[in-house]
Amino acid sequence: MEISGLISAIVIGLIIGVLGRLVVPGRQHIGILWTIVVGIVAALVGSAIAAGIGVADTRGPDWIEWLIQIALAAVGVSALDRARR
Repeated sequence: MEISGLISAIVIGLIIGVLGRLVVPGRQHIGILWTIVVGIVAALVGSAIAAGIGVADTRGPDWIEWLIQIALAAVGVSALDRARR
């Protein structure tokens, strides 16, 4: 993986993590680094799931893939928050 791929994974992970965090109600007791990690993992797993069900490559924005990734990030943030309590 090149440095540009690493930087884009971090940026996409940050966006997915923050959106997932916004979906979860209440205050979460995890830091921004954990949010990024959860976002990166959710983005990778969500992309794999979207490819598996055949919705990863569509014309225009891949809304279904984004929704899968954000839902996974929300589940990850919620699970990590409960584990840290």
